[in-house]
Amino acid sequence: MNASLIEQLVGRLLAGELSLEEFDRQIRQPGIANVGEAQLDLDRPRRCGFPEVVYSQGKTVAALEKIFHALIEHGVDVLATRMGPDQAAELLPKFPSGRYNPLGRTFRIPLAVGDGEGQPAEPGSIRSGRVTVVTAGTSDLPVAEEARETALWTGAEVRLVLDVGVAGPHRLAANLHYLQTVDAVVVVAGMEGALPSVVGGHVACPVIAVPTSVGYGASFGGLAALLGMLNSCAANVTVVNIDAGFKGGYVAGLIARNAARDRSHP
Repeated sequence: MNASLIEQLVGRLLAGELSLEEFDRQIRQPGIANVGEAQLDLDRPRRCGFPEVVYSQGKTVAALEKIFHALIEHGVDVLATRMGPDQAAELLPKFPSGRYNPLGRTFRIPLAVGDGEGQPAEPGSIRSGRVTVVTAGTSDLPVAEEARETALWTGAEVRLVLDVGVAGPHRLAANLHYLQTVDAVVVVAGMEGALPSVVGGHVACPVIAVPTSVGYGASFGGLAALLGMLNSCAANVTVVNIDAGFKGGYVAGLIARNAARDRSHP
């Protein structure tokens, strides 16, 4: 446990905010913040590169407020996913610096202010790496926005390319320059899920395919896209779960961060 965290625990103990038993437990189990409804993993940045992300669905506003305060107290740039508009409406007055994306259903409380165009700084570090998020169709945008917000939270520079599905292949060709100079591409597609394979054949970086539940009956709520992506002939395509924009953005952010680190330390 680092000195700063020990000082915080001692201060809370002296202020009567922690019992002696709880102080002893946290000292013996470093990196855990008990907020009642949740056991927050404060050691995750050291182990995994990025802090813990909050899954909002099913949590009360009171629980989310406690979690956010605990993360902020420990210097964490807060990212919450799958947040409904009612939850966000109650939380925004409590966290004035919070940013809610109603389409992507993400809520962020940045510790550092970005450039106003959705390009915030990385939690506890500098911006690093480049990611492009691509959608096959406009209907895939909610999942793509979750991926974009997540990749931004990791510190990557992110570009969003919309509506370049395989029904109009010339649209992808016109945007290839945005895909061929980045560290990772997130491709979000429903229907038959063909776009990641096409993109994979044009770029020399990992392609993270995100199947969506967009499509008619035989798409089986995204299962057809998932299976199509898993069976991709493009060797650089990997796949996350249906509608899992967060997972796609997170993996892309990790790849971009490591690539940027390699560039800075050749």
